[in-house]
Amino acid sequence: MRYIQELREGSSVNDIYLCRKKQSMTTKNGKNYDSLMLQDKTGSIDAKVWDPNSGGIAEFDELDYIHVMGDVTSFQGRLQLNVRRIMRVREGDYNPADYLPVSSRDIDEMYKELLKLAESVKNPYLHELLQKFFVTDERFSGNFKASSAAKSIHHGFVGGLLEHTLGVANLCSYLAKAYPFLNRDLLITVALLHDVGKTIELSRFPKNDYTDEGQLIGHIVIGVEMIDARIREIQGFPALLAGEVRHCILAHHGEFEYGSPKKPALAEAAALNFADNTDAKLEIFKELLAGTTDSGWLGYQGLLESNIRKTIV
Repeated sequence: MRYIQELREGSSVNDIYLCRKKQSMTTKNGKNYDSLMLQDKTGSIDAKVWDPNSGGIAEFDELDYIHVMGDVTSFQGRLQLNVRRIMRVREGDYNPADYLPVSSRDIDEMYKELLKLAESVKNPYLHELLQKFFVTDERFSGNFKASSAAKSIHHGFVGGLLEHTLGVANLCSYLAKAYPFLNRDLLITVALLHDVGKTIELSRFPKNDYTDEGQLIGHIVIGVEMIDARIREIQGFPALLAGEVRHCILAHHGEFEYGSPKKPALAEAAALNFADNTDAKLEIFKELLAGTTDSGWLGYQGLLESNIRKTIV
């Protein structure tokens, strides 16, 4: 199989991919065409079927696995596949593992590392809160390990939510050592819980798209609701501590324009915001630079609000 990450302008394609999205469109001249997003475990590529009524284009739907023939071109600096033929393939003709983007790190090993951090929290109420999510609730832990942290870029792969959460928690652990005035138990707890709402905000792979609840409410508020429900199960959980946990989750995007209902009012909330932003931004750099073989400028990147390039070694 030739993976999407290996495709280059001028390449010919004759392989099976997952049709992540399919949308019927119309050109300015009134000609109908189909716009597709094809995916495998290495990434995705925009594809166009300029003549969907051609005899070479079989019937297929979103999330079907399809055999594609076409040519790779470049449009506005991004690779695009112009499709000539499509045939829907049957189950057994492909290996699903080839089409779901997965963390490069071992998921079980990362989860063990996460549990070790959770165990390091000494406050009995916060410790029990973490246990209720990551130890005793097997349904949640299974969803958490399988979830992505985003729809596309920034940990948008199976295990992405776990990898991102662990990255944020490790940064917070460092910050707690570097700035001892921070409440480490609170900071590690909210680092591990800050994105639990994404297990509901985003659907499972292969779709990995926003759910209705994700669109209407968003992962920050969903996460606070999930945490509130667990806190109510813990007898005697201090009201002020519960408010501090909730505040850190509500403020972890830092600014109103970035979706935070509150700005950080606690040092731990600010530290969580810095760690979350650091891990997300560096992962975006990592994903954008992946596969780049030279040190040329890549052009303006909206998510980073800057033109970027790889460091000259």
